[in-house]
Amino acid sequence: MSDIVNESAPATPGFGEALRVWLRIGLLSFGGPTAQIALMHREIVEERRWLNEDQFLNALNFCMLLPGPEAMQLATYAGWRLHGLAGGLAAGLLFVLPGAAVILALAALYATFGEVPLVDALFLGVKAAVVVIVIEALLRIARRTLSSPLHWWVAGLAFVAIFFLALPFPLIILGAAVLGLLRPAGPSSVAPTPAGAPALAGTAGTVAVWLVLWWTPVLIAAALDPGGLLTQIGVFFSKLAVVTFGGAYAVLAYMAQDVVAQKGWLTTGEMMDGLGLAETTPGPLILVTQFVGFLAAAKAGGLAAGVAGAAMALWVTFAPCFLWIFAGAPYIDWLAGRRRLRQALSMVTAAVVGVILNLSLWFAMHVFFERVEQVDRWGLRLTWPDPASLNLPALALFALAAVLAFRFHFGIGKVLVVAALGGLAIRAAGF
Repeated sequence: MSDIVNESAPATPGFGEALRVWLRIGLLSFGGPTAQIALMHREIVEERRWLNEDQFLNALNFCMLLPGPEAMQLATYAGWRLHGLAGGLAAGLLFVLPGAAVILALAALYATFGEVPLVDALFLGVKAAVVVIVIEALLRIARRTLSSPLHWWVAGLAFVAIFFLALPFPLIILGAAVLGLLRPAGPSSVAPTPAGAPALAGTAGTVAVWLVLWWTPVLIAAALDPGGLLTQIGVFFSKLAVVTFGGAYAVLAYMAQDVVAQKGWLTTGEMMDGLGLAETTPGPLILVTQFVGFLAAAKAGGLAAGVAGAAMALWVTFAPCFLWIFAGAPYIDWLAGRRRLRQALSMVTAAVVGVILNLSLWFAMHVFFERVEQVDRWGLRLTWPDPASLNLPALALFALAAVLAFRFHFGIGKVLVVAALGGLAIRAAGF
């Protein structure tokens, strides 16, 4: 696939054509934000050229600074850029709903029957293929964004900060942005954006509308059953929605601690099973909140209550994402026209490469090894797999997916299908 993309303003596709592409992205959005962002870049920048490289990267930098799933927010922005409010809603919803439907079905099966061995076998290959997709995405993003020695240093320091020092993601991003702001502004290679800042009155109206939409289901639940479980789910995940800087991985420990230790909604094993299902289904990893909402409510009131709990968790997790994008999207081009802000965003993008490398290693270790330990020594956090727990079938499927992707240049969908079938075959053979 060529890395050459256009820098001119692209033509706008028809709404129906865009809908088909948003649905395709939603169905193929495996592998977490790294693979999802790479998939979107391939679909809407490289192949269809609906956005140019600057537009895509400016939006990605902006979404990285927001709470919530950045890939879903990037899809929403792309839809808004092409077709306004309707396009943003369509792109955002189609990015989430296919995965949400799968999670809902699997959560219902899990609540009824416990573990689902067939699903586990099917997604053994998917997990291995996702590692290949993540590596490919990491290489592409690094080639696009690490354009100077300073960018490489920032990416390396960001990796060390999060992998070895366990520094919070927002702190790393803030440090990179401050470095970009303080660095003397060099000659600009990008023409300033002529557009002025959007009207604040319009932004305030957008914020007001989405705040009402966000909180209405929670307030209705509180009116019908004050202090009830559905209300608790709505309030808890609404709070979570505004602190999920750095994506789902950055908030999973906090969520698991509260859900398991404080609220007692799930056991530790159930929480890990939910995370495993969310990791191996399309859509944002933060869809694990839907699994938690379903299982917590189903335990208390049966499957019907579980559906209500899942719907509440899903709504308050993603409604804020539409608020952030529809309020902030009109400012992206205006912000990109400011040279020092562009420098800050370029440093943020470089730091994100290091963070993505951390997530890639984390995911690979958990796919290829059954046991991964975390040890704190000499002021460092060391994550290390147990060599005796190496998962040879997963490693073999990874090798198969790597050959298909890098040697024969199979598309993401074909690689996932072949690897998933390989997982079923390995399990059927008794391995």
